[in-house]
Amino acid sequence: MRKLVTGTLMALMMALPASADTKQDQDEFYEQLDLLMRIFERVRSEYVDEVDDKEVIEAAIQGMLRSLDPHSTYLNPDVYQQVRVQMEGEYGGLGIEVQMDNGLVKVVSPIDETPAALAGIQGGDYISQIDGESVMGLTLTEAVKKMRGPVGSPIVVTILREGEEQPFDVTIVRDKILVHSVRHRVEDDTIGYIRITTFNMQTGEGVEKAIRDLNEKLGDHLDGVILDLRNNPGGLLDEAIRVSDAFLDRGEIVSTRGRKRQNNNRWYATSGDPEHGVPGDLLNGVPIVVLVNAYSASASEIVAGALQDHRRAVILGDRTFGKGTVQSEIRLGRTGDRAIRLTTARYYTPSGRSIQERGIEPDIEVLTARARAQAQRREADLNGHITNDQDRVDRAGEEDPLTAEEQAELKAEQKAESNGEEGAAPVDIQLQHAIKLLKNMSSLPKAQVAEVR
Repeated sequence: MRKLVTGTLMALMMALPASADTKQDQDEFYEQLDLLMRIFERVRSEYVDEVDDKEVIEAAIQGMLRSLDPHSTYLNPDVYQQVRVQMEGEYGGLGIEVQMDNGLVKVVSPIDETPAALAGIQGGDYISQIDGESVMGLTLTEAVKKMRGPVGSPIVVTILREGEEQPFDVTIVRDKILVHSVRHRVEDDTIGYIRITTFNMQTGEGVEKAIRDLNEKLGDHLDGVILDLRNNPGGLLDEAIRVSDAFLDRGEIVSTRGRKRQNNNRWYATSGDPEHGVPGDLLNGVPIVVLVNAYSASASEIVAGALQDHRRAVILGDRTFGKGTVQSEIRLGRTGDRAIRLTTARYYTPSGRSIQERGIEPDIEVLTARARAQAQRREADLNGHITNDQDRVDRAGEEDPLTAEEQAELKAEQKAESNGEEGAAPVDIQLQHAIKLLKNMSSLPKAQVAEVR
């Protein structure tokens, strides 16, 4: 093993660019690599218990990547296989999207109709223990591995939740997770509703099928479509582009910029097939409202930003998460059974706005009672996050404590959201606003609708 590690370090040394600024820079580089090797040898020979060389090296790799930003990570063979299955839309586990934050596992969002969602896990929850063992000191990869297991086996997670004074345990039974990333239905007789829970390999096709079904069911009576991206943590860039393309005739969808030329790209909407009556915009101009919140991230923000910049949709809800960086998956090993996810570029909307830290600001802000009562944690709150490379926006005081008058207003909203009845199903205030908006837009002449958008 020592020979392997030494060989790896020597390869790194030889790979040092010849164009280094000074010989001193090269000397410092070699010195740091030598320091790493000496520390590794001390750990192997003097640590109180015998250590596994492989685990120590993986921990060093993971630590290096974690020091860069919250989204760069190492995927060992077990985790890499799980990630690939997840992106393909099927995997075993609890059904939650997570990330590490201050040493704890933060739930970005539960996936609809999975064991985690049915058990009441919420976006913004923190998992402090798994089966009674603390997650502090674990990597995200290690924590995820602990949460996965055989279908039908139980797991107990300890939850920290804003508004709850004490941690509490939730028992969840693991299941095979089939990610139906797109669902649709008709609201209020004439409004199409499309919900995207994640962006996997089936998402673009699912949205296109949903649009065709809504067009067939409602035809000329389709007054508008609601695209619900709330609590959607993102996923594949290609699928975000395909979803955006389904609603656009032309123009840029998203661009990426990084240090290397191959990471600088632009993607554009396609014009469809006019000769056969197939528009690029599958809705042919029908008004759209996109619902977003603080847990709409990454690919969700690409779609919302593209439709907003082209004035194709009204964005309604809360400011989005603000994850505006690209993670490239770089396969490693002779068999390609492991990989690193390395942040290699930033996303930009068609107008050139960087999503990073800022997120997408809604055209119409409609906050839920919970969002108004609690500060929502976003990308900018994560330790080590990459900063926005454009002029910063001063958000000081935007989450100040509520005044007495605002607290009274909040209680009234909370009562309205629960229909004022004990145990009643909550009213989706944002959805109701979207339906009302589309109903109003449908009564306007097309020129005025375009102006509203």
